[in-house]
Formats: sequence, structure tokens, C-alpha cells
Amino acid sequence: MMSDLEYKGEAQPPVNVLASRYASPEMVANFSDEAKVFMERGLWIEIMRQQAALGLDIPEEAIQDYEEAQGVIDLESIREREKKSRHDVNSRIEEFNDLAGHQYIQWGMTSRDLTENAEQYQILRAMDIINVRVLATLGRMAARAAEYNELPMAGRTHNVAAQTITLGKRFANFGEELLDGYDRLVALRAAYALRGIKGPVGTQQDMLDLFEGDESKLAELEHNIAEALGFQDTLGSVGQVYPRSMDFDVVTALKQATAGPVNFATTLRLMAGQELATEGFKPGQVGSNAMPHKMNAARAERITSLSVVLSGAVTMASEISSRQWNEGDVSCSAARRVFIPDAFYASDGIFQTTMEVLDNFGAYPEVINAELQRYLPFLTTTKALMAAVKGGVGREEAHAIIKEHAVAVALSMRETGQAENDLFERLANDERLPITKEDLEEAVGEPIELTGAARSQTSDFVHKVSTVLREHPDAAAYTPATVL
Repeated sequence: MMSDLEYKGEAQPPVNVLASRYASPEMVANFSDEAKVFMERGLWIEIMRQQAALGLDIPEEAIQDYEEAQGVIDLESIREREKKSRHDVNSRIEEFNDLAGHQYIQWGMTSRDLTENAEQYQILRAMDIINVRVLATLGRMAARAAEYNELPMAGRTHNVAAQTITLGKRFANFGEELLDGYDRLVALRAAYALRGIKGPVGTQQDMLDLFEGDESKLAELEHNIAEALGFQDTLGSVGQVYPRSMDFDVVTALKQATAGPVNFATTLRLMAGQELATEGFKPGQVGSNAMPHKMNAARAERITSLSVVLSGAVTMASEISSRQWNEGDVSCSAARRVFIPDAFYASDGIFQTTMEVLDNFGAYPEVINAELQRYLPFLTTTKALMAAVKGGVGREEAHAIIKEHAVAVALSMRETGQAENDLFERLANDERLPITKEDLEEAVGEPIELTGAARSQTSDFVHKVSTVLREHPDAAAYTPATVL
């Protein structure tokens, strides 16, 4: 009889696995409950200071009392208050007022004046954290591109050997995509506007009443709050909430920024399976509980898995981006509580893991060269074609003859296990083609000479990255967090 599997003890709510296992401490701290309370209180304090400077009767002593209470955070006390009021913001207002001994916060504001701006600050801060990760990953990608700029290998399209490239060029491909994603993040960061203090339906009536109808003071308040939070602009006309399409913009920018690393991880998994490269296998690491010889590309698999999580966040952001009723509602609240932090946790985890993989990456040049030699005659058939044409054979006729032999060799290698690619010998022995094996080998030359502009393209990419990193030396020096 099977033993009882149902746990009957006292259970704690499960933690967010993205936060506990994959994201960095900085990102986790940014979206923590404590950070949100601290940020909201800081926002209240800044608004009070600006209101006092603009003529409202808020004593400096009261503001100082609030400042002293800002870091006294008791989440359980706030939860108990919420059980009674059934209103999360009201519970935090009561808690902060009681700690400070005053009631000066939230003047002229609705709940969303607090939460929207605080959440946008968290998003802005999270984007800054991600930008550091992107730059640090770019530096590592460029270093690997430079390191392997002279190592020729079989390039593949549709996962089939196509032409000769360099391993450095492969890193440059992924790095260029990441660089493009970084440019989008930078542009989004600059254009990301704060909702501001807009009131219940966006008219700012309550705050305007406090300033006795003086719209200039209202504009100055919003400008100063945005500047204090690190925003370059505020939205002009919104309702109760800022447009949720802005959340979609943020999450899709994360998706784009992580695309390069995820594509790199996918290709690395293929290369590891072909024994061309390794993501690193440290002493004590276990690849398989059942098969001791296995050295799986587990970190690369993690990157692709986290990308699926991020895709889910994109879907959720898309779903809420056009569903607001009239001047606003809270039908998006539960979804946003999930996908906004999770999108950043997953993105952070992708970059943390990618940096680890890049730091420990290793290539196997002998295996890479063996694979290249196996396919090299196929990859250089255009050389044979041009030699035949120069010898007087019609192009289409020569193409048909070469194709005949190439297909025969490929089938023989696959069906009989033929180890050596003897395409050149077959072509040289075909009386229809006026070329010799020596002619073909001379035309082919060294494999590195068959890589076209790969090396200069890679060098250009490395130069682009070095130019960007010179402006952000601290980001370039970032060391990834230790993750499980």
C-alpha cells in the first residue's frame, strides 16, 4: 500500500521561484514589498515638500517626523489594517500617519496618484538594472568574438552546413542583436514618462483646488516630482491610470533585449550536442543523475526556459493593454502584480545566466576543424563551379554534374558511414569537367580565406561594443550574481 503523500502540517505561502532562484539581489530588492512601502513613503514625503514649497501649510517638523518613520516598515501590521479596511492603499496611509503622528500625506491625491507613480519608479529602476546587465553581457560577447575571430568553422542555415564562417562571427551575430536591443532599452528609458498627480479621473481637480486654481503651481509640482524620481517627462492627458500599452512597451523591449542571448543559448545547445563547444562543466557538477558521462548544457537550457516565462509576460501585457473602461479601472491589477516583476526577474535571470555561460565557455578547435573538413568540399562547390566554367563548360551543365557528385557523396556518408568526403576526387575523375584535384585544392586554399568578410564584421562589432562600454565602465565591470 502506498504511503500517504498529502502534507498535513502548517504550510507557508510558496516564494516566487524567479526571485528566489534566478534573479539578482538588486532586482529582487527593487520589487520587494518592503521596497514598495519605502518608495511610496518617499514619494509622499517629496510631494509634501513640494506642496509646502508651493504654499500649502505643511510644517517642516511634520515632514521630518514622516522622514524618521519612513524606514519603520511592519508588513504584518499593514496587512492587519487591510483586513479591516479591504483597501491596500488606505492601510498604508493609516500606518504611515500613525507612525509619524500626523495626517499630511495624500493631500489632493487618489490612490492611483500614489501607486501608479511608485510602480513606474520601480519599472524605471528595474530598466536601469537591466541596462547594466546588457552592457556587461555585451562586453563578454565581444570578448569571445575577438577571441575566436580566427577560428573557421562550418556555418549552418536550417541547421545544415552551408558555408564557412568563424566562431567569432557567430558570437558577433548574437552580440549585434543584443546591441540593437540595448539601443531600444536606452530609447525607451529616455521616453518613459511619469503619470504624475492626475487625480481620480485625470483632471487634477483636487490638487488644483488645494492650489486655489493656480495651474502653474500644479505644473511645477508635477515637474519637480518627475525630476526627483528620475523621469524626463510626465504624461499630459491620462485618466485614473497610465496607458497599459506602456507596460506592453516595457515588456516587449525586455523580450527584444534578451533575444540575442536566447538565440546564443539555443545555438550553444546544438554545438554542445555536437561536441563543438561547452558552456563549462565545473568540478562537482552533475550532468545526469542516471548517465554519469553527460555534460549537459543545462545553463543554456535555463536561458531558453526563462525566455518562455518572458513570452508569457508579453502575452499578459498584451491582454491588458487595451481593456481599460472609460477613465480607468483596476481589472489589470492582479495581472500586473504578476507579470511586471516576473518579466524583470526572468530577464535578469537570462542575463545573469548568459554572463556565467560566457565566462565559462570553451570551444573544441579539433572537433570544430574535423567537422569543417568533413563538410568543406560541400561548402566550396562554388569554387569547383567557377573552375569548370573557366575551363569551358557551360554553367548549368557544370552545376548539374557537381550536384550529381555532391548528392552521391552526401548519401554515401549518411547511408554507409563513409568517413572521408571524397567529392574533390570524384569531380577530378569526371571527364566531363576540365579540372584536377590539385586545381580544386588550390582554389579552396586555407579555410579561413573562405570566410568572406566575417573577420572584419566581427572586428567592427567588437569596436562598437568597446565604444559603448567606455561610456559605462562600471557596467562593463559588473560581476554576475551567484545563482543556483
